[in-house]
Amino acid sequence: MSKPLVPSPNATQNIALFDGRPFFEKTLIYGLQHGLIDRAKLDAIRADAPKGMVQIARYFGSEFLRPELEKAKDRIVNLVSLNLELASGGDLHKAAEVLRDHSFMSRSKAASDMLKALIVMPKTSHFGMNEQGSFRDEHIPLLAKWTLCSLPDYQDALAQRRKVGQVVDAAMWLAARLGLDLDDLEAAACDAEAIIRTALMALAVKQTQWPDWVAFQRIVVFLRKKAATLENSNNPNEANRATIAFPIPAALPPEFRPIVQAVRESLLADLPKMQDAAVAPRKLFAQTPAFIGRYYWTEDALSEVNDFDREASAAWNKATAGHSDDSSLLTLFLCIAAGSPKKTLVTDKAAASLVRKIRKGSWAPQQVAPYIESNAPEHLQNDYLALWRAFCEEAESILLSDHDPNLYDAMALLRRECNVSGS
Repeated sequence: MSKPLVPSPNATQNIALFDGRPFFEKTLIYGLQHGLIDRAKLDAIRADAPKGMVQIARYFGSEFLRPELEKAKDRIVNLVSLNLELASGGDLHKAAEVLRDHSFMSRSKAASDMLKALIVMPKTSHFGMNEQGSFRDEHIPLLAKWTLCSLPDYQDALAQRRKVGQVVDAAMWLAARLGLDLDDLEAAACDAEAIIRTALMALAVKQTQWPDWVAFQRIVVFLRKKAATLENSNNPNEANRATIAFPIPAALPPEFRPIVQAVRESLLADLPKMQDAAVAPRKLFAQTPAFIGRYYWTEDALSEVNDFDREASAAWNKATAGHSDDSSLLTLFLCIAAGSPKKTLVTDKAAASLVRKIRKGSWAPQQVAPYIESNAPEHLQNDYLALWRAFCEEAESILLSDHDPNLYDAMALLRRECNVSGS
């Protein structure tokens, strides 16, 4: 007959008890047991907690419903627990000191502010898909979910969003070196990684402005010529370096360097296909699924037209896309005056970006007349100049106004006078 299995004393010593109590409860009990929390502090917590519960219930629903109050109790305990555990690193003694030195309500608010900041952090590196600005009422349902999260859930989300934020910030830093600002990037609606790859390519060939398609294509042609030259070299060491180095700018802030280095590796991985002279650049970058969206160039119809030595009338037709109505022309002129890519139709979001860019100082209405005189059909130039002058007389004060922070008046003007779509 076999003997019953009995755990050895050594085995029982390795068993850890699971304590599922909220961290606030563990902190409070520890503080009472070790004299860190006195009777006056305990009474203050007892007085603050019901008030806080009612406030939270009201904020997320109704303070008059018992289920809402029950959930509010869970929320306030969890919020205080999140703050204490994060501030103390899980050390109950330090947590009790924090609870002793600060009010119960202040710990709840600190955690709430922490979650609000998390919610508005970038979730994706795609420009145009992240909301800019502070926490708004529309975020309240999302905050309701986060108030019941665990500390690991918060820390994982924070780490992920910080990494995304660094990619976005690195892309913005590189874009600024080549003349693009945040409004340009949001209007482009491209990935931050695409900005980093393209910027490294442009900086490697000493460009000082963001490339349009013509300039980008020239970079690709340069890479192909370099590959062909090195491929024919008899020097094996040189042949092994049959790629351009794409150096990382020396002035790049240290915190961005690992991000840019990682994206640079993906650029180097793309290089063999870029250097394949059998594939036309336009076909590779605009028609090959694996490459669509991986790089970003500005669209400049005039630049493309000039590159192929076409006549000014052809350039005008390309810039206007064949449209001659006043709204299309004013949209084109507005883009020129704001220093943005030329378009005859813009989305609501792009129109708002134009206004913000203008208010930041990028407003040069005098640039429109030379453009019209150089490109528009001669017999229509006076009419177009008069159209632009009339628009500026009415619109300039509204576009530059400091009394329209939400852009209501400016957007109403653009929707009326220009081609602005709702999507």
